[in-house]
Amino acid sequence: MALGLFVVGDEILSGQREDRHFATLRRLLAERGMSLAWVTFLPDSLEAQVSALKQSLLSGHIVFSCGGIGSTPDDHTRQAAALAFNRPLVAHIDACELIAQRCQAQQLELTPSRLAMGELPHGAGLIPNPYNQIPGFFVGQHWFFPGFPAMAEPMMRWVLDEYYTGLFQQGLLQRSLLVSGLGEGDYTPLLELIEKDHPGVNTFSLPKLGTDTAFLQAEVGVKGLDAEMVKSAFEVLKSGIALLECH
Repeated sequence: MALGLFVVGDEILSGQREDRHFATLRRLLAERGMSLAWVTFLPDSLEAQVSALKQSLLSGHIVFSCGGIGSTPDDHTRQAAALAFNRPLVAHIDACELIAQRCQAQQLELTPSRLAMGELPHGAGLIPNPYNQIPGFFVGQHWFFPGFPAMAEPMMRWVLDEYYTGLFQQGLLQRSLLVSGLGEGDYTPLLELIEKDHPGVNTFSLPKLGTDTAFLQAEVGVKGLDAEMVKSAFEVLKSGIALLECH
């Protein structure tokens, strides 16, 4: 199953804050033999988040979303999830209790805005938060985390280890070689042929620009989930590149 990431926050898009969720999730997945299929940055806009969530729901992907589940007026993710999944936003008894316990422990007033963080789409499950005990939540294959990386990281790790161990060690396999003296146009037909003859294998080319803007070298390779198919494709790539270099 493909796994994607939403990162929510105007502060990320404006450059006020640097995103760390992308790098963190990519590392957590790599440690488990998994990979990230896509990442999308979203503004603090209810409409934009509802639209993105509806599209991701149709995709059938596993989706992690970081940010927007707090108590301030610019936090719309809980409401967006309820609208996208066509579920009412209701007080989750366990979430509200955890919030109340947190406020009591920290001698904080249990204000309506703080308690509102326990209002979740009907039927949502909770994601434990070891940092401050205020939980994230999930609906189906969509998982919602706080915008603070220090909180989100252990929560994402928990979700992966609790729910997706069956996907571990199924990450992309990749083989590549360094090509010199050829332009992308020289070996593009070879890459197209490899993809045609090896279902499930994708090719890639990562050129390096020289000072005169000419491509001096490129890392060219193949990647896929099937070890034998990747191995076969790489052998074709090596022999094909060797023939091109000879000419």
